[in-house]
Amino acid sequence: MPMVETPAQPAVAQGRECGTCSLCCKVYHVPALDKPAGVWCRHCEPGVGCAIHATRPLHCRQFFCLWMTDANLPAAWKPDRSRIVLSIFPGNGFLYAQVDPGSPQAWRKAPYYDDLRRMAKRLIERNRHVIVFVGDVATLIMPEEAVPLGKMSAQDNFRVEAAFGPKGPTYRAVRA
Repeated sequence: MPMVETPAQPAVAQGRECGTCSLCCKVYHVPALDKPAGVWCRHCEPGVGCAIHATRPLHCRQFFCLWMTDANLPAAWKPDRSRIVLSIFPGNGFLYAQVDPGSPQAWRKAPYYDDLRRMAKRLIERNRHVIVFVGDVATLIMPEEAVPLGKMSAQDNFRVEAAFGPKGPTYRAVRA
């Protein structure tokens, strides 16, 4: 499993390439192209790639999913296989899992949900979190459970409060 660190400048891991994967061209909003999240970019041919690759926006040029940059992430996590695009949000170091809206339950399947919970366990100790997005509906992944956050925009916030229960630490998410 990956260490899930925040890279200063993401570099493609040796032996990794997008190949026929272009799921990032579907799940993300690209303002420069007026492309909403959750729909294929008009310049993308799924399974083939970007028709404007040489002149694509800076936003697209600078993006590499976590599968591309972390050689320790297993092959099962390649987005065209998992239907999930993982990335580290630079502002807070959170791990974001953008799920293909055409496969909204992909993150709940094996091995993905268990892997996300393991990642959450490592990250929570550093006050970082794992958030799954299916469109604009967010779910916070905690070591022992998935906590629905509901619809979230870039302006929305939440905090995680720790408590100690009979089985050790427990957490709850509170919208801020």
